[in-house]
Amino acid sequence: MQNKYMTFPRYLEAPIRADLAGKMVLLAGPRQVGKTTLARRLLDEESVGAYFNWDNRLDRKEIRAARWPGGRALVVLDELHKWRSWKGWLKGEFDAHRERLRFLVTGSARMDTYRRGGDSLQGRYHHYRLHPLSVAELRSEGVADLPIPGGEIQVPLQGDAAVVQSMMAFSGFPEPFLAQSARTWRRWQKDRLDRFFREDVRDLESVRDLSSMQLLADMLPERVGSPLSLNALREDLEVSHRAVTHWVDILERLYHIFRLRPFVSKRAQGLRLMPKAYLWDSSLVSDAGPRFENLVALHLLKLCHLLEDREGIRAELSYLRDRTGREVDFLVSIDREPWFAVEARVSGVRIDPSLLYYRERLQIPYSYQVVLEGERDFVEEGVRCLPAARFLAALC
Repeated sequence: MQNKYMTFPRYLEAPIRADLAGKMVLLAGPRQVGKTTLARRLLDEESVGAYFNWDNRLDRKEIRAARWPGGRALVVLDELHKWRSWKGWLKGEFDAHRERLRFLVTGSARMDTYRRGGDSLQGRYHHYRLHPLSVAELRSEGVADLPIPGGEIQVPLQGDAAVVQSMMAFSGFPEPFLAQSARTWRRWQKDRLDRFFREDVRDLESVRDLSSMQLLADMLPERVGSPLSLNALREDLEVSHRAVTHWVDILERLYHIFRLRPFVSKRAQGLRLMPKAYLWDSSLVSDAGPRFENLVALHLLKLCHLLEDREGIRAELSYLRDRTGREVDFLVSIDREPWFAVEARVSGVRIDPSLLYYRERLQIPYSYQVVLEGERDFVEEGVRCLPAARFLAALC
C-alpha cells in the first residue's frame, strides 16, 4: 500500500498546476496532511524553483529580502501566514514579478481568515484545502472523478472494506495510514498534537490559558456527533463563555475541528441552531459509532470543498435536526438546495425513520444509509442502504 501511494499524485496536484499558470495559489489544511510533500512534487517538475519555510530562521531572511531565483520559477512559501504582514507583502511581490514567478503558499491555518494588515489579495489567487487521504483517492490513485452536482452518486460495484477499516484505525493522514502500525500511529498522534499547541497555536493566536484550551481539545472527541453546547463546555472547564467561544474558533481556524450547522428551510420548521463539531483526525474519536460518523463527515466535506475550490460551485455540508429529536447525520446541498442526505450506521439495515421523514419533507432527491459492517445493497421507500466501502469510493 505504501509503495503504491508514493507513485501517484495527490488529488489537488493537477488543478493547482493549472491555476499556477495565471495566479498564485494558497494551499491550506491540517498539520501533516501532505501540503509540503505536494508542493515539493510540483517543485520537482520545474527546471527552476525554490522552497522557503517561515519557521526556518535563514529562510525568513531570504523571504524578507525577496531573494528569488532568476528566470521563470516556482516559489513555494510554507507557513508564510505566521508573518503578520504577509498578505500586503505578498501582493507587492506578486504584482512585481507575476510575469516570471509563480507563488504557491502553504499553511496549516485558514489563510483566508488571517487578514492581518496590508492589502487584500482578492483577484490574485485561488484557494485550496487539502484533505487527508480518502477511499476514492486511494482507489483512483489520485484522479477520482467528481460526482455530478445534483445527480445520483454513481456507486462502484466493488469496494475495499479493508481500506475503510484502516482509516477507522489510523485516520487518512498519510504517515499513520501508510505505516499501518498502532505504535507509529500513537507516536505520530502525540507528536502532532504537541506541535499543534506548541507551535501553531502559540505562533498565531493569543491564548492566556493554554492548558485549559488543551483540556477543551481533549473533551471534544467525546462530543463528536452530538450538538455542541458551549455552555456545557464552559461549565465543565469552569471558564467564561467568551473564552470557550474563542478557543473553539481557534481550533477551527487551525484545522483541528470543523463545525456543521443544521440546514434551515421553510419546509422544515423548528430546526435547532446548535452546531456539531467533528475532528480532522477521526482516529482521535474512541467510540466506533462516532468515529465512523466522523470519517463519513470528512469524506463529504472533502467533496464540498473540492466542488467549491476547483469548480466554483457553492456546496455545503450540514445536518438535519428538529425539536422533536428527528435527526439525519448529513445533508449536502448545492446553492442551498438539498442534493443528497446520508445517515451513517456501524451496523443494521433498517432504514432510519428520520431519513424517510426528511426525504419527503425537504424533497431531497437522493438519500443514502451507509453501513460500516454489512454487504447488503437495497432501496426502500426511495432510500438506498449500502456498504460504506462502496459509497465512500464514489466520492472524491
